[in-house]
Amino acid sequence: MTFFCRTGTRVRDMAAVFAVILLLSACSEPQQDQQQPPPPVRFTTVEATDVTTEAEYAGRVRGSREVEVRSRVEGILLERLYNEGQIVAAGDELFRVDPERYEIAVQRAEAELANARASYNQAQREWRRISGLYEQNAVSERDRDQAQSALELAEAGVALARAGLASAQLNLDWTRVTAPISGVTGLETVSEGSLISTGALLTTITQTDPVHVRFSLPERDAVMQQRARQAMHGRGETTEQTARLELPDGREYATPGRVDFTDATIDPRTGSVSARAVFPNTDGELVPGQFVRIRMTTRSFEQVFSVPREAVAQGADGARLFIVGDDDTVSARLVELGPTSGESRIIISGLENGERVVVSGLNNLRDGMPVQAQPVEANPESASEQGDA
Repeated sequence: MTFFCRTGTRVRDMAAVFAVILLLSACSEPQQDQQQPPPPVRFTTVEATDVTTEAEYAGRVRGSREVEVRSRVEGILLERLYNEGQIVAAGDELFRVDPERYEIAVQRAEAELANARASYNQAQREWRRISGLYEQNAVSERDRDQAQSALELAEAGVALARAGLASAQLNLDWTRVTAPISGVTGLETVSEGSLISTGALLTTITQTDPVHVRFSLPERDAVMQQRARQAMHGRGETTEQTARLELPDGREYATPGRVDFTDATIDPRTGSVSARAVFPNTDGELVPGQFVRIRMTTRSFEQVFSVPREAVAQGADGARLFIVGDDDTVSARLVELGPTSGESRIIISGLENGERVVVSGLNNLRDGMPVQAQPVEANPESASEQGDA
């Protein structure tokens, strides 16, 4: 009997202790929650604006025209009349081929022309004599026809001799090889004193003003560019698009260019579309073969919002932003995203003018949570002092 009384007393004592512990823990939790201040966040106030997005592509500079200079006659290459790498104008003399055999050919053609003219003069005199006698019935009709045929053959002989002289003169002129375009000359491919054949490559000339920049558009960007051009064409606007260049040292090229060609087919190996832009190069700052980056506008949006990319959170239902209300509580808002523009993300729908969007301190934020909100323009030190106060 004594054993059971002692055991019941011990049980009652232990139950009382556990009750006190539970009561103390229940009382301490609200006190801890009340001691934690609202988390600090920073926000930006958004306003709708018109936004254009740009894309950047790697490209190579090429001459707008690259022409091979070839010999049009055969012979000994006597002389090179330019310095390799020199800028030449169209028509400047570059090479000279030995002209002696072609000078002789011209003299022969001149002699043949003189002979043909003499034959023509004789045939003309004979025709006048025979035609007069025919009118007097002194010669037969056959004699008159023969004289007329001889005159016509002599006339054709003169024309043939003229053509031979023109051909010989042309070959003589071609012994002086001139620049077909203005540009920068390359290295000579045949040295002086060599025997060259017709069509032999002598050098190349690259036209560097303007220059072409070749680059590739990803398939998605190419489709957007095509739609933009179609829309502009429908409004009667020009379909050429402006482009800008970033030089290898990071500087932006002063003069903008224009995209004048986009291929109609997509390369199945790379999934890209070849394109070309034209840039003026009066000062010769752009060099063929140079690696550059080309920037161009891809899309234009009217009355949309831009927020820093770090302000966008991804939830189970999609992209969302945290909006700071007038009572300094945050609410989660689902938004429709557009493309990125630099360090910003375009928000197509889901925001209103003047709303405050949280851009930092998003970790552990929950819908309806109170916060200490400071604008991004505020001094972080002053903001922390206010939070401590």
